[in-house]
Amino acid sequence: MTTNPINNKILAQRDLAVLWHPCTQMKDHENLPMIPIKSGRGVWLEDFDGKRYLDAVSSWWVNLFGHANPVINAALKEQLDTLEHVIFAGFTHETGIQLAEKLVDITPAGLNRCFYADNGSAAVEVALKMSFHYWRNGGQTQKTQFITLENSYHGETLGALAVGNVALYKETYAPLLMDVITVPGPDCYYREAGETWAEYSTRRFALMEQTLQQHADTVCAVIIEPLVQCAGSMRMYDAVYLSLLRDACDKYGVHLIADEIAVGFGRTGTLFACEQAHISPDFLCLSKGLTGGYLPLSAVLTTDTVYQAFYADYTQLTAFLHSHSYTGNALACRAALATIGIFQQEDIINKNQRLIAKLAEAAARFHGHPNVAEVRQTGMILAIDLVKNKTTREPFAWQERRGLKVYQFALTKGVLLRPLGNVIYFMPPYIITEAELELLAEVASQGIEYAVKD
Repeated sequence: MTTNPINNKILAQRDLAVLWHPCTQMKDHENLPMIPIKSGRGVWLEDFDGKRYLDAVSSWWVNLFGHANPVINAALKEQLDTLEHVIFAGFTHETGIQLAEKLVDITPAGLNRCFYADNGSAAVEVALKMSFHYWRNGGQTQKTQFITLENSYHGETLGALAVGNVALYKETYAPLLMDVITVPGPDCYYREAGETWAEYSTRRFALMEQTLQQHADTVCAVIIEPLVQCAGSMRMYDAVYLSLLRDACDKYGVHLIADEIAVGFGRTGTLFACEQAHISPDFLCLSKGLTGGYLPLSAVLTTDTVYQAFYADYTQLTAFLHSHSYTGNALACRAALATIGIFQQEDIINKNQRLIAKLAEAAARFHGHPNVAEVRQTGMILAIDLVKNKTTREPFAWQERRGLKVYQFALTKGVLLRPLGNVIYFMPPYIITEAELELLAEVASQGIEYAVKD
């Protein structure tokens, strides 16, 4: 008896017969073959035809220490033989407790309570509900609104989508979304010639100050992505904005929600982006890199002040109302503990400084390119804006999909890049070597040349 060989083509056909993929126009795959991955090790993925791809985007920003990491693998294997999951209402487990203790220890000061959810969008939903419910429990029922920044992204469930501002994600579902107050942002792409990031971000904060002054009585919280608006084309701003915002939220009696789902765990050069402004938010949302790219898990860290607003006799009906079946999943918590252990045992934040410098050096070649408007970097995130005209920053027509051409070219060279429109970005795992960073930059450079030629 013989069995049919499994290869890319066969698996791609089976996939397209039954699956619907995220953020994908499925018709594209009539001409752009789906790539089935057989295995991963380190920064490399291998398909069923034996071709390898450098994972330059950390598999959607989640994989910090490589695929099939032996430390995380071993931790999960041990956990599997002990406890895979248990209801987290009325029950608990040591792994979940240990992770909460660790998160309280490593996050900014004052964040002493941990609430688990299962993904980034859910974490944002928890923070929004918790902020609203806090004010409600305190009798301030008029506080029902949220302030968000233009070009922001906080997830794709309805509450998270409502407080985001990326048109591509939001416009279709607008009739289903709550109204929010959107403030022009501190995106330093728009700074004047000669103006520093700090000067521009400070100047732009005046618009937030005015909004808080006008609406504080009805606003629960301001929600932001500290330092980098990742899904919003990897736009960046200075930490001074966070400092000013923390002071203003205190002044006007409004919560500050820091969505560090994408930028936490070392992406900006510090363990958490808020550290660069020396602030603590009222709510800190974490996910993605929390488990090293292994399992879905998120956490919302908050203060004892918030916690105490819900703590009362049952008959007061002040308990927080949020749950899901896999809350505090033991396997996911164990993966997170192993991930944090790697940070601490291997001094990753300091080690990454060398990679950050190498990333900047490798990307120097893009600065003078006639179709590159800006090369910007915050820590282990680097972005390159492709435009039709460098001087005027006139964009390519979106219908031309120049970024997609870079993606397709890079795949032929064994590199996985997934641009955001016409923004090419690098967000690699922290175990990438300097030689692999150089390869990544060289393939991106060749891909850009291929994509901009008419």
